[in-house]
Amino acid sequence: MSVLAATRAEVCVVACSDAWRGSGEVLAHAVGTVPTISARLARLTHSPDLVLSDGEAFLMSSPPPLGGTAADGGTVEGWLPFRSVFDVLNAGRRHSMMGASQIDRYGNQNISRIGDPQRPKRQLIGARGAPGNTVNHRTDYWVARHSPRVFVEAVDVVCGVGNDRARAHRTRSLRFHDLGVVLTNLAVLGYDAEGRLEIRTLHPGVRVDEVRAQTGFPLAGPVDGVTRVPTDEELHLIREVLDPRGLRDREVPG
Repeated sequence: MSVLAATRAEVCVVACSDAWRGSGEVLAHAVGTVPTISARLARLTHSPDLVLSDGEAFLMSSPPPLGGTAADGGTVEGWLPFRSVFDVLNAGRRHSMMGASQIDRYGNQNISRIGDPQRPKRQLIGARGAPGNTVNHRTDYWVARHSPRVFVEAVDVVCGVGNDRARAHRTRSLRFHDLGVVLTNLAVLGYDAEGRLEIRTLHPGVRVDEVRAQTGFPLAGPVDGVTRVPTDEELHLIREVLDPRGLRDREVPG
């Protein structure tokens, strides 16, 4: 346990970092500031085999500070052009940590649009790689602001395939479906035996009723599990090596 005070953003970073633990030699696909820091932190601590991209085409054994590419520091150990990423994805040699504009109790995820398809309230980025990610390799979700607008009874568009749909599919095409955890600014959520979201741990200072009030469907789970705080080594790496500009606090305010 750290003797230094950690911010909520730093607690989220180590919670996300722990999600990469045990992934092995796979390509880390991290979307968002906190997930990106977390993958690099995992590589520098408990998961040295994790494969990191600089966000362009280089694979890095020693990552540059957040926002930088291979030209800004770090050590290049390989080259992965965009056309080859799909080969890695289809082979299952990838682990994704994506965002979610909406997510339901079974982990169905939406990043495409909000509202009626004929007159949507908001057009988002589209399904992008969510369908391929969720049917080919492990996929976690990162939600920077836990709220009922994100955690909904039913998503408006299914982009990432949830556990209920995967189990109902009668072919072998979803045999690699693997939803891991959902990490938010309030808690770490996992899935129960029926594939439904439940609370795994609460971040320090967060109450279970606060999480449930910010979720649009019932959440079960322990009320005494607490997300671990960063070690002093992890805080040093986060603050001095990986994110010296403190961009994590913009994504998860104190």
